[in-house]
Amino acid sequence: MTYSETIDFLYGQLPAYHRVGRAAYKNDLGNTVILDDHLGNPHKKYLTIHVAGTNGKGSFSHLIASVLQEAGYKTGLYTSPHIRDFRERIKINGKMIEEEEVVDFVLSNMSLLETIKPSFFEMTVAMAFNYFALGKVDVAVIEVGLGGRLDSTNIIDPVLSVITNIGHDHMDLLGDTLEKVAREKAGIIKKDRPVVISESQRESENIFIERAVETGSEIYFADRIYKCKLDNSYGIKPEREYELTEAGTGHFVKGITSLTGDYQAANLTAVFSSCSVLKGVFNISGKNLTDGIRNVVVNTGLEGRWQVIGHDPLIICDTGHNLEGLRYVINQLLALNKQNMHMVIGFVTDKDTSTLFPIFPVDAIYYFTRASVPRAMDENLLMKKAAGFGLKGKSYGDVRSATAEALNNAGVNDVIFVGGSTFVVADVL
Repeated sequence: MTYSETIDFLYGQLPAYHRVGRAAYKNDLGNTVILDDHLGNPHKKYLTIHVAGTNGKGSFSHLIASVLQEAGYKTGLYTSPHIRDFRERIKINGKMIEEEEVVDFVLSNMSLLETIKPSFFEMTVAMAFNYFALGKVDVAVIEVGLGGRLDSTNIIDPVLSVITNIGHDHMDLLGDTLEKVAREKAGIIKKDRPVVISESQRESENIFIERAVETGSEIYFADRIYKCKLDNSYGIKPEREYELTEAGTGHFVKGITSLTGDYQAANLTAVFSSCSVLKGVFNISGKNLTDGIRNVVVNTGLEGRWQVIGHDPLIICDTGHNLEGLRYVINQLLALNKQNMHMVIGFVTDKDTSTLFPIFPVDAIYYFTRASVPRAMDENLLMKKAAGFGLKGKSYGDVRSATAEALNNAGVNDVIFVGGSTFVVADVL
């Protein structure tokens, strides 16, 4: 079995959510438990940190992993979806799992896989947990795939749970109100384990507090512990300065981050708060913390978060794909004050664009496109929907041709944005 054949097998069992959407979602942990028992419960052989949230959980996971690496801990990192390569999902100290390890896992467990027929995500979670055990990691940072309570990752007993925020995404699966979404994400809060909440939100605060009381968990709201201020460079340079001030004491820390999106301020407060909570578990110095934040892209290979991929014209891509995430991105784009804005955008078929289009600028030039995944919305349908909100442009059958046309039309003082979904960013990168 070749690596390519193995990837086809993984995608082909129960189709991957990132490719087909709702049809791939499973809301029970049965297969995950069976796989984990079969493998000898590998997740119990190292410490874990569990991360959920609508926005920011990927960035936070990479940031805290980078800090732990700087502190000298052998660190596993499990995230999803990937951008360029399936193996991005499973890393140790920033290095992707080897192709041979992916093949060996599937071949070694083929009999069970064919018997219980786990989903793509169930298999990849089991693969990650097993790989981290084989690699003898000290700690693994585990990002929730979808929701929390019934997510395949939720068999772990972490030393810390982190919930970045709640927002308008996957509400067809997690609940039709923000309160219901919050209850699903609160499911990762475990008995006697601390939890850090990145952002205080009216809809979720009491739900998280109630869950913490039920489980006897200490709860910390990061935005009440620290305030973070980013410099006014608007993220057009490779790095950005930040200043973090501790509430009450007034003590502040200055540092540099290689993640330059405005929305990273909330993730930085969460990282500092988490490291403070974990001081009895890990030995993390102030230098480890600031170096980890500055070196996150080098240490973990994170891509697609307010990533500048060209200059003159300025070209920026971002994986933000829901109301809250896109609002941050668009506001930062507008703050650049460039001459003309060219928007190369595409969405998935189950995205409610009627809630998104009102925040897009009507004076931008649009290039409606379709990413190379089955879930991608037809570019002509997207253009038609956008026209109802005054957004004008042309449609293109693939992201590369849409981006090429934007480059052809843009002047050196313009900005080109590529986004709307992770898969559009994947295609342009």
